[in-house]
Amino acid sequence: MFEDRVVSGMRPTGMLHLGHYHGALKNWVRLQAELPCFFFVADWHALTTHYDTPELIEQSVWEMVIDWLASGIDPSQATLFIQSRVPEHAELHALLSMITPLGWLERVPSYKDQQEKLTEKDLATYGFLGYPLLQSADVLIYRAKYVPVGEDQVPHVEFMRELARRFNHIYGKEPGFEDKAKAAAKKMGSKKAKLYDQFRSRYQEQGDAEALQSAKALLEEQQNLTAGDRERLFGYLEGGGRLILVEPDALLTDASRLPGLDGQKMSKSYGNTIALREDAESVRKKIRTMPTDPARVKRTDPGNPDRCPVWQFHLVYTDDKTREWASQGCRTAGIGCLECKQPVIDAVLAEQGPMRERAQPYLDDPRLVKNIVADGCDKARALAQETMREVREAMGLGYS
Repeated sequence: MFEDRVVSGMRPTGMLHLGHYHGALKNWVRLQAELPCFFFVADWHALTTHYDTPELIEQSVWEMVIDWLASGIDPSQATLFIQSRVPEHAELHALLSMITPLGWLERVPSYKDQQEKLTEKDLATYGFLGYPLLQSADVLIYRAKYVPVGEDQVPHVEFMRELARRFNHIYGKEPGFEDKAKAAAKKMGSKKAKLYDQFRSRYQEQGDAEALQSAKALLEEQQNLTAGDRERLFGYLEGGGRLILVEPDALLTDASRLPGLDGQKMSKSYGNTIALREDAESVRKKIRTMPTDPARVKRTDPGNPDRCPVWQFHLVYTDDKTREWASQGCRTAGIGCLECKQPVIDAVLAEQGPMRERAQPYLDDPRLVKNIVADGCDKARALAQETMREVREAMGLGYS
């Protein structure tokens, strides 16, 4: 029926760092080879917390796309676009707001968490409260099957699922739905229509999951059905109404195991980051001056790797043999902290080298990036417009 699309976005609020790479971008690179992926610059989302510093967003948009390309995101495999250049996101957000209970927004865990963390900002705005609703529109408008998220974002995906379910329940029950579904089945031809009906009966009467899958496969093969007829037949198959919006699944991703230079979470606000394309000399200096186990006051003092931020970098960047050497050397004072840091420096620079190379053509000619994004916006908007035509029709706004 619908492609198993992946949709994900990032807010342009500053330069990306290695925590972003290990927490999200490496996963995006893997996914783009497996499924149709849509990755967007969430500039409207950035305004929910940075509405008073729009210049930061403007500066970050293109730099962030270059960081994506530097990381290995391939525009021939994935669609890259900017949220605000597909205005249908805002339209769906507005229409979904008509049916979204206020309590659903207030109970999203990140709502109160972020208010407590960002006390220096006035977040008593609808934009901040409605963040999960706009996020839902971003995904539902592409009828995405998967949303790659960390565990802390799973409630947001569940919110999207509930919203899609509520929308389909309210607007999928079109007048004469059953008659329209039966008429759509006839368009497949009598033999296939009969087979569809058999699969439907087996699924609804006996709960035969195999029959359900066979019926779905049958529908996906049909070339002579309109999108509306196909959705009716999928809804009729499962005993519901017309399926207009797809309930997405959370695609759990491992949290980044890379901490900041001080052992806390890598974050711009903590000033403990290494930028994705940071200058090599700056990277060397930052890692060489990283704090280590406080017990190692002198070179001859033994230490404990478990208390050292550098060890967390070893766990991400070095192999078993190097880690064994570093651990043993630390515990026995056989090596100094600078010696321990050198393999990490080498590995980080080796990872960043290809990133700088991939980024260079786009830095030399910014038009290349803008063309990639323009093409992505066109492709994304065509899909978004298709969804919105059906949403408007379902909500009684399809009149001309």
